[in-house]
Amino acid sequence: MISISNLLISNAYADGGVSAPEGGIMQFLPLIALVAVFYFLVLRPQQKRAKEHKNLMEALQKGDEVITLGGILGKVTKVADENVAIEIADNVVVQVQKAAIQNVLPKGTIKSI
Repeated sequence: MISISNLLISNAYADGGVSAPEGGIMQFLPLIALVAVFYFLVLRPQQKRAKEHKNLMEALQKGDEVITLGGILGKVTKVADENVAIEIADNVVVQVQKAAIQNVLPKGTIKSI
């Protein structure tokens, strides 16, 4: 009868001599490939989106129609260093952080909704 410990733990037998480790870089090749795939599928696109969002925030100006992360549509009335004033209805202006702006919409989008 075979026990579970025999299946999981192999017996160690004495070797006739000392041998050098085999494989070298081949042992690390799967790890290197995994890191490369992670970089190209996760990190690089995330860095690209962050750069595009930063450029969007720098190009933000008065009169742009925007949508916030919370889903609020409005027109930019004032741009400061960190905050933006957005008019969401007639005489209703809210202050939001620039980082809360999700996207700049084409002109006339709000009127068409």
